[in-house]
Amino acid sequence: MGVGGTLEYLSDLVNSGHKHKKKKQLQTVELKVRMDCDGCELKVKKALSSLSGVKSVEINRKQQKVSVTGYVEANKVLKKAKSTGKRAEIWPYVPYNLVAQPYIAQAYDKKAPPGYVRNVENMNMTSSTGTVTRYEDPYTTMFSDDNPNACSIM
Repeated sequence: MGVGGTLEYLSDLVNSGHKHKKKKQLQTVELKVRMDCDGCELKVKKALSSLSGVKSVEINRKQQKVSVTGYVEANKVLKKAKSTGKRAEIWPYVPYNLVAQPYIAQAYDKKAPPGYVRNVENMNMTSSTGTVTRYEDPYTTMFSDDNPNACSIM
């Protein structure tokens, strides 16, 4: 254990009586929860309202969207929503006008509410960068001395 490790250990011993918790920030967590009837809606609302730190729960059954506002963590809200037995996920859609290319295959979703598309920034865009690399390779090797079929222009 080096000097830094020793100092950290001693600091933890001195401050062990003073637990400093980070205060959670007020935030809105949006979920997509599968709800079919008033009973489902009530069950989800009751479960999410029981979480500590929740200020309000708003449900839009037509969009299958639940908005929870309060001093909560997104993963805890998601876990509580799943505990009701309903299929739940973090809201995957963004407004149509915020996406550069809303009609690409990854963004377009038939199940999305009107005016929304899937958030493609979180998805892996390796396929598009892979195609760029494939197009660059032929041009860089076309006039190479290593390529026996290369064109020689002098």
